[in-house]
Amino acid sequence: MISVASVDFSVLNYIQQSMRSSFLDRTMVLASGLGNNGIIWIVFILFLFAVRRYRRYGIAVGASLMLSMVICAVLKIAVHRIRPCDINTAVQLLIARPTDFSFPSGHTTASFAVTTALFYYRNRLWIPAGIVSVFIGFSRLYLYVHFPSDVLGGILLGITGAVSACTFCRRKISFCRQC
Repeated sequence: MISVASVDFSVLNYIQQSMRSSFLDRTMVLASGLGNNGIIWIVFILFLFAVRRYRRYGIAVGASLMLSMVICAVLKIAVHRIRPCDINTAVQLLIARPTDFSFPSGHTTASFAVTTALFYYRNRLWIPAGIVSVFIGFSRLYLYVHFPSDVLGGILLGITGAVSACTFCRRKISFCRQC
């Protein structure tokens, strides 16, 4: 029987053996850095609040990001999954070794929470946000700091958190009724 761990390592090892290049090394470090501490998404939410016609989206996107990240933090502690770079120490890391747990990917969770909230409200900004989200998620695999199942879990958590937050905003909070 094929295990999730064997599939995870097969994908990671394929990326390491077949895709590594100096250009992608630099690109993936940059892509991953965009997701550090959710800074790109926080700045994006501030932009939404600053531009009057996007302000209504800022509430839902911010709520989506916050809900998803709280659940992500709880899951990381509950699941306690060790990172692939801590199991296969032969891989040379291009970034500092993360000190928290692996599942789910926080970078991916935040990225897909924002993208999903924009998609939920049919805001076309979901397209560039989605492209950035895919790059950030893939960068975590390329850099060998997450398993593919961590990234998949982050995608699902980001989507679920965003749909929950957006649905709540639409139905329950009076200042979001116009969203």
